[in-house]
Amino acid sequence: MVTVVFGARGNVGRHVAAALVAQGGPVRLTSREPDPAGFPPGVQVVAADLERSETLPAALEDAERVFLYAKPDGIAEFVAAAETAGVRHVVLLSSGAVLQGEAEQNPIARSHRIVEAALEQSDLAWTFIRPGMFATNALWWWQRSIREEGRVRMPYPEARTAPVHERDMAALAVTALTERGHQGRAYSVWGPAALTLRQQVEHIGAAIGREISVEVVSVDRARAELSETMPAIGVEAVLAGWQAGTAAPPEVSTIIEEVTGRPGRTFAEWAMDHAPDFR
Repeated sequence: MVTVVFGARGNVGRHVAAALVAQGGPVRLTSREPDPAGFPPGVQVVAADLERSETLPAALEDAERVFLYAKPDGIAEFVAAAETAGVRHVVLLSSGAVLQGEAEQNPIARSHRIVEAALEQSDLAWTFIRPGMFATNALWWWQRSIREEGRVRMPYPEARTAPVHERDMAALAVTALTERGHQGRAYSVWGPAALTLRQQVEHIGAAIGREISVEVVSVDRARAELSETMPAIGVEAVLAGWQAGTAAPPEVSTIIEEVTGRPGRTFAEWAMDHAPDFR
């Protein structure tokens, strides 16, 4: 039976795809633009869009397991197509926002809970992966200013977060897909250590061999600059997360090691992995 990976070009999906292909067994990758370039050679790549229900039956044909990202528009159609195709287990990349207080007022939390609820109410077995701050957000925040100016601007340099490496989210998803005991589980995932934003910038500087200066700016200026690279919903979530990180230490997590047997990757490791992006 086939394992289908939706969003196989995404930050997490591409690592899920690579790991499943390395393990062997039939894997089908989906993309809105199914150009095989950039995917592992010899792997089936099909066109599929979660908002276009007519593309789903072919993508899910003979599928037993699915890696899914949260897309509330079309989730009812996905569930119907998956049940019809005989899918047994869906691993969903959700969000830790669903666990926060006043989640109903948080648009990110609401959109992810719509997808979670649809799976919970279906006949499909499910596993939810609920990460906190993605380490890859640093590319949105700082990539351009580091590359062009050798500096970053932020309102809360001493705010602490616990960034999660995308490879760890993928490893958790692959374990849930390929090993028993994970159905009906929801895994909250934070990084293995709490770091200030200033420390995170220092790790990036060490990875690229270049000193990066930190300029403290107003929240309004930070909002304006983040808006150049992020959607508004993401900007407000990031600013809120940073502000919260000034008042209390963020949660950290050992769930990656508990589930996969490998310690969670540090932000320093993430910075080394992404050094070319900042040079």
